Amino acid sequence: MKNVRIALLGSGFVADFYMQGLANVAGQTVVANYSREREKAASFAARWNIAEPTADLDPLIERNDIDLFIIALPNDAHLPVSLALAKAGRNQVCTKPLGRNAAEAKLMLDAAEASGKLHGYAETEVFAPCVVKAQEMVASGGIGRVLWVRSRESHSGPHSAHFWDVERTGGGAMNDLGCHCIAAARYFFGKQDRIEKVMAWGARLVHHEKTAGEDNAMLLLQFASGGLGHCELSWTTKGGLDLRNEVHGTEGSVFTDVTRGTPLSGFSTRGSGYIVAKADTDLGWTRPLPEEAFAYGYQAEMRHFVECVRDGVTPRETYQDGYIVNRILDAGYESMRSGQWVSVD
Repeated sequence: MKNVRIALLGSGFVADFYMQGLANVAGQTVVANYSREREKAASFAARWNIAEPTADLDPLIERNDIDLFIIALPNDAHLPVSLALAKAGRNQVCTKPLGRNAAEAKLMLDAAEASGKLHGYAETEVFAPCVVKAQEMVASGGIGRVLWVRSRESHSGPHSAHFWDVERTGGGAMNDLGCHCIAAARYFFGKQDRIEKVMAWGARLVHHEKTAGEDNAMLLLQFASGGLGHCELSWTTKGGLDLRNEVHGTEGSVFTDVTRGTPLSGFSTRGSGYIVAKADTDLGWTRPLPEEAFAYGYQAEMRHFVECVRDGVTPRETYQDGYIVNRILDAGYESMRSGQWVSVD
């Protein structure tokens, strides 16, 4: 079996989760990692036993012995790095959101397609094992025709300073978290059921000094079938990540709850260490989540992309999907400003 050689671009929160996911994927080796700061690249490489850390991106992209480049960089770096990879004819996977807006995402999609190489959109929600199982139940007809999908993605706020800067990211909580909920709705309704209109509300309720963007948002998605996607998004929820989906159909319902219904609970008066991503405290009653990278879908998506590179297969999430999500988010921000339903072309 061909061993897929990977270069990981980035050294932050999501890059750590990608490495956790890759740790359980056979047939691959992360041979190099990049960070814009040399010290961060070296520290990340030491933590994950990567042979070649670097802060020089151009020579890394020019290497012919790397089979897949994974972009785990801040949002404002996605476009220039992706275009450079496409120009060099490299296989690439990019974390969400694909671009800061649909215009950037379209440039990335067009360049990647013109290169003739693989492009994958790293959207964890549709690879999370419980979500995949729920979709199998839906696809089997177990709940009849899907009518309504409700998704919630919330926590107490971003972990890195750049996430609060809407110029660098493209938006606030809706931009950051809405990607997952939009992807979940498309997954459960089926990608053939197009989102035609969106309505959004957003406001800055708590983090007035940290960001110019919204820290809470609601996004409604009207599907061509008449069904509704209902997305709840927050940067002000205490207690760690809250990831839930409800799928309601004509003959039943399916529910997923990754973080609030864990099989482990504990109580501590002294503090028990790391609990779950975005946790605000480790005191008192807590619900630790075992194998986070597996539960969130990082392991499954990394395995999928590695296998696609190895076998020459198109991923089930590509830059086309990332572009569609960016289009919907753009329409959501237009609706947020106007207070009206906005059509998605």
